[in-house]
Amino acid sequence: MEPINTADVAAFKEGGASMANLMIEDSGIRFGGERRRGRGAGINPSGRYEPLSRHVFDDGWETLEDLPPFKTEVQIERPRTIITRNTSPDISFDRSINAYRGCEHGCIYCFARPTHAYMGMSPGLDFEAKLFAKPDAPKLLERELGKQGYVPRTIAIGTNTDPYQPIEKTWRITRQILEVLEAHDHPVGIVTKSALVTRDIDILSRMAEKSLVKVALSVTTLDKKLARSMEPRTSTPPRRLQAMRALHDAGIPVSVMVAPVIPGLNDHEMERILDSARAAGAREAGYVILRLPLEVSPLFKDWLLRNYPDRYRHVISLIRSMRDGKDYDAEWGKRMKGAGPYAWQIGRRFEMTARRLGLNSRRQSLRTDLFSAPNGAARQLELL
Repeated sequence: MEPINTADVAAFKEGGASMANLMIEDSGIRFGGERRRGRGAGINPSGRYEPLSRHVFDDGWETLEDLPPFKTEVQIERPRTIITRNTSPDISFDRSINAYRGCEHGCIYCFARPTHAYMGMSPGLDFEAKLFAKPDAPKLLERELGKQGYVPRTIAIGTNTDPYQPIEKTWRITRQILEVLEAHDHPVGIVTKSALVTRDIDILSRMAEKSLVKVALSVTTLDKKLARSMEPRTSTPPRRLQAMRALHDAGIPVSVMVAPVIPGLNDHEMERILDSARAAGAREAGYVILRLPLEVSPLFKDWLLRNYPDRYRHVISLIRSMRDGKDYDAEWGKRMKGAGPYAWQIGRRFEMTARRLGLNSRRQSLRTDLFSAPNGAARQLELL
């Protein structure tokens, strides 16, 4: 474990961070590269609901031990329900399923990181190393689909944490959820950064024949070095494009999400990403501007300072220019696309490129009229 580097602190302050942010960053403790190898976050600040904040410092006695690398730990979570509802006006679905809490992909910009504070854990390294799996999800889903008065609409999977993160290879909860949805002809939309989605082509292709599924792959950058640093345990950009091609060839509707767009870091790649995705079979596309809610802001700033110190001030300045001078603005209608001249420019570039490539010329609608609820026995149990 390393003591806080005073040179980094000075650079952090010069970069325009407030003293409050600096203290949050310091209290999170910066870990040595060997211990956090393969992880996105460089710090592990205490959750915002915790009564204590832990600090590590060098007292001069050289008593700090070399601790082992962070290993992925998975606990079982037993929720009472599995379908999450929302009424947000700026997203296209009103219900979603998350088979896991926390995400091993370790994307430094992940807007879901603050949710780990609800578990008494850090949104930093804990978020990507201390995970929760929900093995009861398929059973809960079938029960909820069988409730009296249930009205089918597209269920989104992958809205908070990736359904195909590495632990899915072992737990296979996402596949079991798809099996339930297929059995009852229920529509589903999937968002992922993982080529593991191709494992389930057998289920997805059958659902696609009935217009019951769409898959979106998020491609943030085509730069392998940037991707490995920014989203360390995701599939490489070429593998995501290959996954698009495999899904398209299997008759599964595929779209691409350029998300997040980070001004001054990856926004110049938008046209190349859309062009590459179109060639790989994507027919729809979308984008989201970088979001830095709550603890994500100091985590992202720490990462940016460590990896791109020369761009720190420029990137943060552009982000704030799209968020009314703040790191983040959660106002509906602004949180996804930002505001101001730079955000407008990104939006127009996206629209022009999508139009040129023929993306979004026709939106695939998913069917709900084929839905068949679980049998009456399942409904009868609800009365007991």
